[in-house]
Amino acid sequence: MKQYQVKNINSGATFIVNEGESVLNAALRQGVMLPYSCKNGTCGSCKGRLETGEVHYPFHPPLALRREEIGEGCALLCQAEPTEDLVIRVREIEAVRDIQVRKMPARVTEKTLLAPEVMRIKIKLPSAQRLQFLAGQYLEILLPEGKRRAFSIASAPQFEDEIELHIRHVDGGGFTGWVFEEMKERDILRLEAPLGTFFIRNDSIERPMILMGGGTGFAPLKSMIEDLLSHKDTRPVHLFWGAHSRADLYMHEQAQQWAAENEHIQYSSALMEPADASATGSFCGYVHEAVLQQHSELSGFDIYMSGPPAMIDASRSAFLEHGAENRRIFFDSFEFGLDVPIRVLAKSH
Repeated sequence: MKQYQVKNINSGATFIVNEGESVLNAALRQGVMLPYSCKNGTCGSCKGRLETGEVHYPFHPPLALRREEIGEGCALLCQAEPTEDLVIRVREIEAVRDIQVRKMPARVTEKTLLAPEVMRIKIKLPSAQRLQFLAGQYLEILLPEGKRRAFSIASAPQFEDEIELHIRHVDGGGFTGWVFEEMKERDILRLEAPLGTFFIRNDSIERPMILMGGGTGFAPLKSMIEDLLSHKDTRPVHLFWGAHSRADLYMHEQAQQWAAENEHIQYSSALMEPADASATGSFCGYVHEAVLQQHSELSGFDIYMSGPPAMIDASRSAFLEHGAENRRIFFDSFEFGLDVPIRVLAKSH
């Protein structure tokens, strides 16, 4: 099989395109986030400029390109297949402002109980739509009467066709109660995404990172780590996950596997329950205390935190006292509030 090298001179990123593969699909497969929307050549979101090299369009003419644009060297990267090595010029999505927030339906494809109070659901978008987002961002599920519930996206951007969410049950609620008791595969949800400014910064790739989560605050950190691994980013990462009991570390083995298989990743857990902490070798206490036990000087770290406000506030204050730079602390703070009292939230098809 022939292969072609493509270099984006805007970012310096280089990737390989297999014969019969579009430039866009190859880029996304290798973690290079080029802009796109429809993927069928009609919207023009993936438009870029060919500096050197030639492409062809095997399925249909590039509908979103005007004749003069073709003459100027523009290409629709979702449809264009190289016939030789390419040098292109196209912006890569590195910040939230580059990503369009959209409302769309999604079908439930999986419902799995990860812990007594945590449900993993996977949802799939219609075949004509894709969701571009940065690892760490969240979505909102749109409910009747203008109400919404926000959940961090737990899957990495590379797995664009299916979105993973970790939903904690809240006593007395409507939506999470419905998820646990009534929601079925093939139910339809409406969502708005992506949202939030919690994502990995790439302006300091020499700095090690601390990723710290409490409870289901693990979800966006999972997305971040999977995204880093997909990009073969070997910045040192120390993941800290705090919870009340062992059962609340609902993907403990996955976190251990990341650390076992990647020498640049460390994983530490913290539990409030003394017996569980002793049995698992976890730190006994608050998760930010576990961080400080292992990293008493934080001036050289980028710190990413996800969890309830009380955890974020206490951790931020403590970390600043131990040398962390305020501008290098990033967080996603959320409340486990009561759900809206609603029963019919989706339609089955």
